[in-house]
Amino acid sequence: MAVKCHHSAICVRDFTASLRFYTEGLGLELLWEHEFVGDWPTLFGARESRLHSAFLGDPGADDAGIVELVEFIGGMEDGGGQGPAPQVGFFLLSFYVDVDETLARLAALGLGGAPRRIEVDGMGGAKVPMAVVRDPDGVIVELIGA
Repeated sequence: MAVKCHHSAICVRDFTASLRFYTEGLGLELLWEHEFVGDWPTLFGARESRLHSAFLGDPGADDAGIVELVEFIGGMEDGGGQGPAPQVGFFLLSFYVDVDETLARLAALGLGGAPRRIEVDGMGGAKVPMAVVRDPDGVIVELIGA
């Protein structure tokens, strides 16, 4: 059986701000949103048995991957967060986008912070723009010119 990554999940402090960042800012679409009741204390060590979840992606591209925003009802532990330099553990989420357009949308929304930008040599010598921003919870989001 082939192994495929179905989705990546981010626990968020402010569900609304994170939803705006990923939909209005990056351009992902809300695929569905639901509150689940389950034995999350056993599975994840959660405080309660309810969680709020939204799946975001591209409904026209089954292989594009999904970002899940998760809010555990009853709260979550405050993580150490990502520092200014790479550290062991989760590193970033990466998206192919129109970098300039996406950065302009994020700036208009007051989201993402000050981007860091570079260009790298792509296939055939073409320059590929890249940038990184931070989502409302400090997760590094890499933007690569499509």
